[in-house]
Amino acid sequence: MNILAELRSRFEPVLTEWTDNPSSVIDMLKASQDPKFGDYQANFAMPLAARIPDLKPRDLAAQIVEKVDLSDFCEPLEIAGPGFINIKLKQDWLQEQSRQLVQDERVGVSAAETPQKVVVDFSAPNVAKPMHVGHLRSTVIGDANYRVLKFLGHDVVGDNHIGDWGTQFGMIIFGYKHFLNQAAFQEAPVTELARLYRLVNQLSDYHASKNSLLQKEQEIEQLTEKLQTLEGTADQTDKKVQKQLKKLKAELDDKQKALSSLQESLSQLEANEDLHSKAVAFPDIARLAREETAKLHAGDAENNDLWKQFLPQCLDAIQGVYDRLDIHFDMALGESYYQPMLADVVADLKAKGLATESQGAICVFIEGKEAPFIVQKQDGAFTYATTDLATIKYRAEELKADRVLYVVDSRQSEHFQLLFATVKEWGYSNLELQHVSFGTVLGKNKRPYKTRSGDTVGLESLLDEAIESAYQIVSQNDDAKPNGPELDEAERRDVAEVVGLGGIKYADLKHNRDSDYIFDLDKMLAKQGDTATYMQYAYARVNGIFRKGGIDREELRTHQQSLNLIEPTEIALAMKINRYSEILESVAAEARPNYLTNYLYELADLFSTFYDVCPVLKADDETVRTSRLLLSDLTARVVQNGLSLLGIRTCERM
Repeated sequence: MNILAELRSRFEPVLTEWTDNPSSVIDMLKASQDPKFGDYQANFAMPLAARIPDLKPRDLAAQIVEKVDLSDFCEPLEIAGPGFINIKLKQDWLQEQSRQLVQDERVGVSAAETPQKVVVDFSAPNVAKPMHVGHLRSTVIGDANYRVLKFLGHDVVGDNHIGDWGTQFGMIIFGYKHFLNQAAFQEAPVTELARLYRLVNQLSDYHASKNSLLQKEQEIEQLTEKLQTLEGTADQTDKKVQKQLKKLKAELDDKQKALSSLQESLSQLEANEDLHSKAVAFPDIARLAREETAKLHAGDAENNDLWKQFLPQCLDAIQGVYDRLDIHFDMALGESYYQPMLADVVADLKAKGLATESQGAICVFIEGKEAPFIVQKQDGAFTYATTDLATIKYRAEELKADRVLYVVDSRQSEHFQLLFATVKEWGYSNLELQHVSFGTVLGKNKRPYKTRSGDTVGLESLLDEAIESAYQIVSQNDDAKPNGPELDEAERRDVAEVVGLGGIKYADLKHNRDSDYIFDLDKMLAKQGDTATYMQYAYARVNGIFRKGGIDREELRTHQQSLNLIEPTEIALAMKINRYSEILESVAAEARPNYLTNYLYELADLFSTFYDVCPVLKADDETVRTSRLLLSDLTARVVQNGLSLLGIRTCERM
């Protein structure tokens, strides 16, 4: 049962006496942060009273309390402070609810009464390049949202909208035609294709940097002259002048550092005879690579055959990473799938008066937005915007979607604002579109996580490192057990994989997705604190209790009436378990898995307190022992289920 939803449903009709829109304030009824204020607290009397002359919030709270009926499951309501309404559940009701959970496979989580068709668009790598740490967040955040929505009974489609048609293929095709190492390609085709992509990209950047060198030098020269003029003619004691000088010096310093960095990177490439000779041979490499892309899109037979040859190999490599992470999709319709639809999309936008020509390009202009939404370039090429519009049309008309989640980093926020506004004008106003944005993975230096050479960290190497670190920790812990090691080598390796991959996923998911976070394996794999390992150990501890007591958990659940809540720690733990349903509903509504990680951490913490205070196997009374075993079993089931919805496995012993 979703207790919070039930409370809100009781208050909402009562609030109509003071507002025409009770849903605007009903979210102010929340779980209490401090148990001394009850289990839940409603704070809406204050904003409602502010709209009504001569009505004090505390008096309004009293009127609301008089009209709402919660007597079947709550103690008499209390009014505190200026008008807070404190709500405490009846202990016998909570106990009965907890007993019902014992044999409930879904531990109190009901399926949605009105399920939606939801498309979760996540991961979406460019298939011509190996997956790197930058793909991690979209993949695990998207997967967690997919799993939660599916568990809640929605009809969910996980779609990997892969980049299989963009400019990166033109770069690879150009590299294949001019720089291929045939032996390397035969041995490891995807590795060689990735090298070709990086090479063409590196040479393109070299020429772009070289072309910008003169401009940067001129900017520094102009700033230097401006600074010298100001220093020579102005009153140096004038605070306004001092501020200008400080600003100019800082700007000059930044530009000089940028120029030095640019000159260094150019010198490094020029010092490499092989790279420099390639750069000299192809001064227009960026344009030539774009032409290869254009030929591919125009149906050129040679480029199309190469694309068909490369694509399956690239997809197989990406699938290997997904298999390791236990990530699954219902479909993977890439950009190429929508190419035949793009001309019709632009034609329809023009016919409806939404798209117009601007400086040779076809654009949609959105009121209040300075930047246009370009759907066709001056040269006639279509854009990512066009593909996204075709994708939405397909999802609305073919998949019959009610809601689409785009799990894409926050740098694309403006694109999605323009996309969603265009879609609404286009006629799909009933389709709920949500940009599930997220921040960047940082290194300990608080900069985007890179290798020592400056390359983005490959995702597979990251997984290998996490699993190896976890193996060292698991082995040390097992060797240190009082009665000697319990795990054989195969078990240690399996536990290490569960702990290592779980640690990486959880560390990402526990943060507010809008925030950047620092990648730190030591902290991710710690046994204490807010980590997956802490939760996994809590689950393994419960299993250890049952193994030690020789107790069959399935058989124990037939004694659900034996669950009795007496001690404060037992009541607090049961209360937290009963809140599981409302937490999942919050995750689903806001696409924020960190609500679930916070909940699981608090649950594991409460269990640890309960276990320290309340003897389980050594309880003096058999009925108390059975009750505490049932409560332990419920905790383990919620922890295991919650972690599974985050894509994280558990082990029976660690």
